[in-house]
Amino acid sequence: MNWEKNVRRVVPYVPGEQPKAEKVIKLNTNENPYPPAPGVQAKMVAFADRFDELRLYPSPTVEDLVKELALYHKVPEEKVFVGVGSDDVLATAFLTFFNSDKAILFPDVTYSFYDVWAALYGIPFETKKLDGNYRIIPEDYMVENGGIVIANPNAPTGIALGRDVLERIIAANPDSVVIVDEAYVDFGGESCIPLTDKYENLLVVQTFSKSRSMAGLRVGVAIGSPKLIAYLNDVKFSINSYTINLPTLEYAVESLRDEAYFRKCVDRICATREWTKEQLTALGYEVLESKTNFLFAKPAAYTAEEVFEYLKTKHIYVRHFKGERVKDYLRISIGTAEEMQELIQTLKDWRK
Repeated sequence: MNWEKNVRRVVPYVPGEQPKAEKVIKLNTNENPYPPAPGVQAKMVAFADRFDELRLYPSPTVEDLVKELALYHKVPEEKVFVGVGSDDVLATAFLTFFNSDKAILFPDVTYSFYDVWAALYGIPFETKKLDGNYRIIPEDYMVENGGIVIANPNAPTGIALGRDVLERIIAANPDSVVIVDEAYVDFGGESCIPLTDKYENLLVVQTFSKSRSMAGLRVGVAIGSPKLIAYLNDVKFSINSYTINLPTLEYAVESLRDEAYFRKCVDRICATREWTKEQLTALGYEVLESKTNFLFAKPAAYTAEEVFEYLKTKHIYVRHFKGERVKDYLRISIGTAEEMQELIQTLKDWRK
């Protein structure tokens, strides 16, 4: 019974709750409340006539999607990497680039998968404390390190740094790979993709899960120098040559081709976000400035945990984290205008 001594033991990432009940308002996992682009649905229907193709492997180089992404972002194809959601891209990047005995750096309040990957791969890490306004202190990242990861806009705070601030950090670390995780950049952030022409050590990661409404299909992207992408592909093909399934590759291409629908949905979410922020502020909540599809809000009359539990009794799900610096806040995903109106009315009714 000694086999367990050889088990790799880690504390796993805990995703947001996926309620099984029907007729819930789900505002806890930052999903897009609107469907993917109409062309995606049309492609799904058409794919039924090609059902037999599912017996074949998809292209390992995913060249059609890489080509479309290169056109969309106006970069050469050799600067594009594709994975199964940005989590897959980020995990592969951790495994590929963080291979020294020096600690990698990331904020103390950020995406909670970073320390999980570091522990899984045996990567030493050090967290840098955000300031009192939950903002990065750039100078904290201008020290010796084995790599840097910054989510911009950040999660769960929603705060975005300007590209100029991030460039200061990148420029100060020519001997380290700097990863900028832009899962939420389309909701008001400033992408660092233009900086990949200037800095060979910069990797920018994005996803189709949020702004493109394809969380259930799993598509992630990295843009970086050809050298970084080549190293990423070496590791990817050492794990699994066939990652994204054939239909999803085609659906992702269709999503990129409908810019008007994409912008319309993003604009609706941003407008609803600002309305919700105003309403929560009027209820006494402290709400951080957000450039994402969620709000980070601190209740006034009740604890965050009390509000979280109360809303669940009304079949409204938001996210509550128990960490010391975030336990007083709720992360509230932006749903449809109607869903957010119901959230606000539910909170108002509780106050009567």
